[in-house]
Amino acid sequence: MARHTHDLTVAGDLVTKRYTSWERDEHRREWTALVLVHEHAPDLVPRPMRADLDANPPAVTMTRLPGEPLSGGELGPALLRALADALRTLWTVPHDDVPPLGPWRDDLGFAARLTSAPRPKGDLLAAAYDASLAWWDGPDPALLRCPPPGTVLGHRDPNLLNYLWDGRRVRIVDFEDAAVSDPATEIALLLEHLSARDAGAERLLDRLPVDPTRLRAARRVWAMFWLTLLLPGGPAAARNPPGTADAQARRLLRLLDA
Repeated sequence: MARHTHDLTVAGDLVTKRYTSWERDEHRREWTALVLVHEHAPDLVPRPMRADLDANPPAVTMTRLPGEPLSGGELGPALLRALADALRTLWTVPHDDVPPLGPWRDDLGFAARLTSAPRPKGDLLAAAYDASLAWWDGPDPALLRCPPPGTVLGHRDPNLLNYLWDGRRVRIVDFEDAAVSDPATEIALLLEHLSARDAGAERLLDRLPVDPTRLRAARRVWAMFWLTLLLPGGPAAARNPPGTADAQARRLLRLLDA
């Protein structure tokens, strides 16, 4: 989510993605998801053309999609409607027993990345860390360990750059993190992604209602994860303006206090 994982080569209407890391089966996740989604919702994702999954580095070739990324400010009503439609369509794709996408697993390890690390320096960062440690004694971890009542095929990489708007509809790219998920977690991932902070993405909840308790718990997890990335020396620290980690700490504290 926060590192460079691939290189792209564009040749006419085809895009070849070569992976610079694939220890989590990113290449197999992407190919499997593209094949699966294209079978059931062919206009939602690039058409998978060929894969060299055992090469070094592995590569996947797909068609090039039209459109511009959903980035650069608040999403208007048409964009929000199209994004909701795209996510709703993705969630209808059959996904049971499809390796390497499943089975469902909880995301608590992403919260533990923060709380298992040393306590950060600075009053604000330390306060967010301490509140996150206390969170483990509350009800959220037990809730999130329980499988959700219904699962979906999760995109799991909701950077707004991965949603392309052609003036009529939104299509989805970058499935290297695809996995079995649930709607509340998918919305939490999107709302807490740094790219969505000024997009007004909370209005998606008017179109994609989800379990509010599970959503709140999942948002806390992913806010912790983002603070981990943004801490001094973290993989996202150098790519963001000074003060971003403190802003994330404040956001996390608000979520934990909610």
